[in-house]
Amino acid sequence: MSIIQGSASADAIALEEKYGAHNYHPLPVVLNRGKGVFVWDVEGKKYYDFLSAYSAVNQGHCHPKIVEAMVNQAQTLTLTSRAFHNDVLGKFEKYITNTFGFDKFLPMNTGAEAVETALKICRKWAYEKKGIQENQAEIIVCENNFHGRTTTIISFSNDPIARKNFGPYTAGFIKIEYDNLKALEDAIIANKNVAGFLVEPIQGEAGVYVPTDGYLAKAKELCEKHNVLFIADEVQTGIARTGKMLAVDHENVKPDILILGKALSGGAYPVSGVLADNPIMGVIKPGNHGSTFGGNPVAAAVGIAALEVVKNEKLAENSQLLGELFRAELTKFITTCDLVSLVRGKGLLNAIIINDTEDSSTAWDICMALKENGLLAKPTHGNIIRFAPPLVMTKEQLLDCVSIITKTLAAFAKK
Repeated sequence: MSIIQGSASADAIALEEKYGAHNYHPLPVVLNRGKGVFVWDVEGKKYYDFLSAYSAVNQGHCHPKIVEAMVNQAQTLTLTSRAFHNDVLGKFEKYITNTFGFDKFLPMNTGAEAVETALKICRKWAYEKKGIQENQAEIIVCENNFHGRTTTIISFSNDPIARKNFGPYTAGFIKIEYDNLKALEDAIIANKNVAGFLVEPIQGEAGVYVPTDGYLAKAKELCEKHNVLFIADEVQTGIARTGKMLAVDHENVKPDILILGKALSGGAYPVSGVLADNPIMGVIKPGNHGSTFGGNPVAAAVGIAALEVVKNEKLAENSQLLGELFRAELTKFITTCDLVSLVRGKGLLNAIIINDTEDSSTAWDICMALKENGLLAKPTHGNIIRFAPPLVMTKEQLLDCVSIITKTLAAFAKK
């Protein structure tokens, strides 16, 4: 269904166009309801959601347990600030630290805030524990990273759209090639002021780039050898998305600092945070860092419920099984046409590479056709389409989606 002038969808889009900042380029669909793996637009058309709000809705839209926890807490106490204690935060901190095996949790709201928090913790640890001279700490990052769009984070991005005309940029970062252990070792050895290595276990926004087997484990070994903190940004890859509770679990790696967000909320309410053990988190003292809303009672209640759903419904296991099925089915299709050159991913975080240039509109046009056929996905970096459905999806639903995707691609291949 195309957007018809004067329709409810067209009216809603026109309002955003007139009164909203133009900082996104969304697919022209206006959603007003969601349940499980499905969303509906304002005209009542039903779609499979194959983006999951960039993996924030791993537990499915409007999961009743998460919504119930949010509503119940919202009717009791919503916000105290951290000037006072509340009776839910400690329960959340205990639950999440026990779940992931860390001593301490520092709660925030958004993924970018959590990344900024991890950077501050790493730098303070460098000066107070490692003995690096103040203001000299360097943090190694990877090219084509995506950790958010705050001023500091875009300073170490190489995305020109995110960076251009937002300088001056923040110093203190060394960029190396992703999935390159020699580059990491060389950067550490060449600079005695390296404090940390910030890495996505899978580069999601860059196009679901999965590193070579063993890369993460060997990178962690290098960091340990040189007393450098291994910082895993699992905002998108964490909470069962890749077939394990964390993507680093595929290589049995425990980060020194773990960053979580998105699905920590089940898509219901902004929840993020940073986990670390006492020798690292202990550098944070009163007044060093905080947030009025970070650790509020609603967020704490939602965070517990969101993690319970993942565990009780075995969503990591489901993600692993369905991800293998998805890649197998798409790989079979690829052998029949040359429109798609590759499918890659882990669990239910996958992408297909369209056999066209990055500046072409082919991937966008395919996503528009998928929308017409009842499935919502979004291109990234021009010729890549990311597929990340809610983890509550069933095998039957997944195969239905594979059918929609392959039929849509086949129609394009004939053009």
